[in-house]
Amino acid sequence: MHKQIFVNLPIKDMARSQAFFRAMGYGFNSQFTNDQAAALVLGENLFAMLLVEDFFKGFTSKRIVDATQSTEVLTCLSCDSRAQVDALVAKAVAAGATVPRQPQDHGFMYSHGFEDLDGHIWELVFMDASAAANPAQDA
Repeated sequence: MHKQIFVNLPIKDMARSQAFFRAMGYGFNSQFTNDQAAALVLGENLFAMLLVEDFFKGFTSKRIVDATQSTEVLTCLSCDSRAQVDALVAKAVAAGATVPRQPQDHGFMYSHGFEDLDGHIWELVFMDASAAANPAQDA
């Protein structure tokens, strides 16, 4: 199976986007970062490639969606706790993000999210497997 994931996202301003994610505590792999692309490190083998729109256009013949007006993808990251979910949303808001909806508590799963400076939606979720219903036991 696959060993890594790279989610490619178009952005308008490289310096602004890097400052935003650094303010949240994330870093970049300098080996794959320049003025056109930045490898945002989300975890071991998890990356978002932030690509300046003109550079992004070189990878597709389709029109780039304006993420502030339309949604093509929801990027969801797992967290270790509800507190981590809330802390990351707070950091994102402090760095200029908006919050599209209130936190969702489904008992076994807690989620919240933010829209980054380019309108991309990032969902953060904590799942408590011990609180999840076991379908085999319910039968």
